[in-house]
Amino acid sequence: MTANLLTHYTEGSPSAPPLLLGPSLGTSYALWDKVAPELSAGHRVVRWNLPGHGGAPAGAIGPGATVADLAALVLELADSLGIGRFAYAGVSLGGAVGLHLAVHHPERLTSLAAICSSAHFNGSKPWEERAELVRREGLGPVAATADSRWFTAGFTVPALVQDHRDADPEAYAACCDALAAFDLRDRLASITVPTLLIAGREDPATPPAHLREIADAVPGAALVEIPGASHLAPAQCPEAVLTALRAHLSGDAGPGMRVRRQVLGNAHVDRAQARQTPFTARYQEFISRYAWGEIWTDPTLSRRERSLVTLTALVAHGHLDELALHVRAARRNGLTEDEIGAVLLQSAVYCGVPAANSAFAVAQRVLAEDTEEAGDSPSSPPD
Repeated sequence: MTANLLTHYTEGSPSAPPLLLGPSLGTSYALWDKVAPELSAGHRVVRWNLPGHGGAPAGAIGPGATVADLAALVLELADSLGIGRFAYAGVSLGGAVGLHLAVHHPERLTSLAAICSSAHFNGSKPWEERAELVRREGLGPVAATADSRWFTAGFTVPALVQDHRDADPEAYAACCDALAAFDLRDRLASITVPTLLIAGREDPATPPAHLREIADAVPGAALVEIPGASHLAPAQCPEAVLTALRAHLSGDAGPGMRVRRQVLGNAHVDRAQARQTPFTARYQEFISRYAWGEIWTDPTLSRRERSLVTLTALVAHGHLDELALHVRAARRNGLTEDEIGAVLLQSAVYCGVPAANSAFAVAQRVLAEDTEEAGDSPSSPPD
């Protein structure tokens, strides 16, 4: 390990898709304590500390530091861990690092999430003044106002405020120098990686307008605003941040999610994602990765053939809710009503007439509903 390598904490399977999480100025990787463990169910999560923060050595940056310097340290960390491409999410200054990577090193990112961040931080003067104050008086005066800058009234996370007090003043001031010089507004349109912006509606430091500015400029970017959240949204509203990140990351998690959406439809998958909880998250990721990413993507059988097999198996085991879902999927995969009926008739022979009776009732209902949605009159049910 080199002397300047960023201190970090890793969790999750080493073989899982890598996800790097960046902190805000004045905090440590503890900012992600309520989010990272849940994300590690499906990702190799690497949280990193800014130099001089969270007990990290301060010498990696100095006066006149830039966000590009911090981004280079992040890439050095990824290289040291054998990570080539990775998803990235960062808060405030950590988000600025992600934006820099997306502009200057897009080949390294699979996706980007910038949380309570900005393409500029209200000009250089406030940060120059803060850097001067910290170099002159230390972090006491700035840390004393952390609660009002970071959280809504009545909420705090004492450990994060203590991280602020304990940060190295010179390293903190160097990070202020980086923020003072940062402005990527004229480069946002060049960002091509899938991008999510998360804003805290009560954030005084980087108000939603800052995130909206990025979302409007980055092609295809999505914006989520979290009610009741201030600047450190992952600490104050972790469930909302977690939900937004999961939906964003699953959209770029590989062929599994793409095939799942193509076969089952966006509406169904979106509902499943919206109902996802920390308890079910690992199962949802397992389904996308294994069933849809390995089995349904195997070219040995076509999707039509897989629908035929799936319908038969669901009839055999009486999984009628799943059968309804896969009757619709079979239509998307090119099966006609007559072919679906033939599958169910075949099932009557090998799975039993009672099972086929129930299956025909489900399939008839689904096909009639789909016909009505298409604007046609459903056919009369058989006698």
